[in-house]
Amino acid sequence: MKIAIPTANGELCMHFGHCEVFTIMDVNAETKVIVSTTDKVPPPHEPGVLPKWLGEMGVDIVIAGGMGMRAQQLFAENNVKVVVGVLNDKPENVVKAYLADTLTAGTNLCDH
Repeated sequence: MKIAIPTANGELCMHFGHCEVFTIMDVNAETKVIVSTTDKVPPPHEPGVLPKWLGEMGVDIVIAGGMGMRAQQLFAENNVKVVVGVLNDKPENVVKAYLADTLTAGTNLCDH
């Protein structure tokens, strides 16, 4: 399983499209252990580009603070699960909380 976290200054970026990098974590779904972590610089932010780019990398889940509805729809069309409303923290902590079913997700922090 691949989980993508939009990251800025070493923590989850509160707005999906404004991150410095995407931290991509490969996770063993059975053992719930992070196998590897890679940071990828995204292409320039334009509507529809990031869902396609992450989908092409085989991402299964995106965890973000906020994300526009159109991006969420594009991810859904590509069978990528989206979790929004997550507060900033180190990507590893976010993924570990997700895997342990203790991640708190709330209101989408994006208004478009």
